Amino acid sequence: MIVRLARACILALIAASVTGCATTSSSLTDWIPKIPPPNWDWLTGKSNKPGPLPNVNGTRSAQIEWQQSAGKSAPGFAPDVTQQAVYAAAIDGTLMRLDPATGRVVWRTSANRRLSAGVGADDKHVAVGTDKGDILLFDTDGKPGWTARVSSEVIAPPRVADKVVIAFSGDGRIFGLSIADGKTLWVNQRNNPPLTVRNYAGGVLSRGGLFVGTAGGRLLGMDEETGAVGYELPVATPKGATELERIADITSLPLVDERTVCAAAYQGRVACFEVVRGTLLWTRDISSLAGLTGDEKNIYVTDDHGAVHALDRTNGASVWKQDLLASRRPGAPQLIGSDLLAVIDAEGYLHLLSRADGSYVGRLATDGSAATGQPERRGTSIVWQTDNGNVYSVAAR
Repeated sequence: MIVRLARACILALIAASVTGCATTSSSLTDWIPKIPPPNWDWLTGKSNKPGPLPNVNGTRSAQIEWQQSAGKSAPGFAPDVTQQAVYAAAIDGTLMRLDPATGRVVWRTSANRRLSAGVGADDKHVAVGTDKGDILLFDTDGKPGWTARVSSEVIAPPRVADKVVIAFSGDGRIFGLSIADGKTLWVNQRNNPPLTVRNYAGGVLSRGGLFVGTAGGRLLGMDEETGAVGYELPVATPKGATELERIADITSLPLVDERTVCAAAYQGRVACFEVVRGTLLWTRDISSLAGLTGDEKNIYVTDDHGAVHALDRTNGASVWKQDLLASRRPGAPQLIGSDLLAVIDAEGYLHLLSRADGSYVGRLATDGSAATGQPERRGTSIVWQTDNGNVYSVAAR
């Protein structure tokens, strides 16, 4: 019995460390460092270094429009892009506003405490979170406002709406805080499975709703002001004999537009639903930790093996699959330019794929470190932050 219990504990700890963010509902595994997604090469003596760069025909290129240093970062520190500004934060408490056209620092301030999640912003307010469960609100000139407390470490960028700041805590709770004074307006509380993959992405605000994926593979559509759940949709169903096999979590941002909402789950599938009623439109058995994006024709997703897929938006049928970058551990895709797709690998290379057929057409080297989250679109360019703390704006030619 003791031997079996010891083996079970070791398996759980291996699962937590290998996923890079897997955790139990307690804080006992908070010390586990971030490691790239599941890779068992260390057991067989193979290197964990990404594979060689594939050959590229060089028909297209990417150009750095600007670059700015925010400070050492980590997953959960994705910058937020508004029409007037780009906001970024760093672990040491740095918070900064950048001119979106030039990358010039408009202001830089300090939260005077370590941060655990990056920036959420609108046209009037900026919010960040700490590992002690603090949410700090600033105005868009960098002047501090209120500080509120949630139940545990803030693991994803807060989302800021007209009347509410939404915070995501490590114990699975979602909080709606009054934008006026930080008081708790509502809490969504769920029972997490014993093993989960930490969701550093948070949720998406759209048309008065909050769309967020959960542990256990559910997609929630909620009223942002009241926290009322309009629907809870199954993207994945946990399966298997062990808790490790039963991990089936949504760890990336949903894709929301005027008609549909789509999400991807680890050890699950990609699913698209009608955005108002939640009616299922289609599913595909593709597992993803990284995430997805889409244009008017296709949904694009990076799977757990590093292949990038294009799926027909209307029915989920496969359009193309590109696996040249599989050994490079690419992250979530994002649209760039008018006809290209960008993915950033574990060593910070930006790779360009044709949206038409998935062909590999260009790349760009950055600072040698992975992106902290999915790049965000700004017009035809993309903006992202790296583990080393650099914020990039890049365009394609």
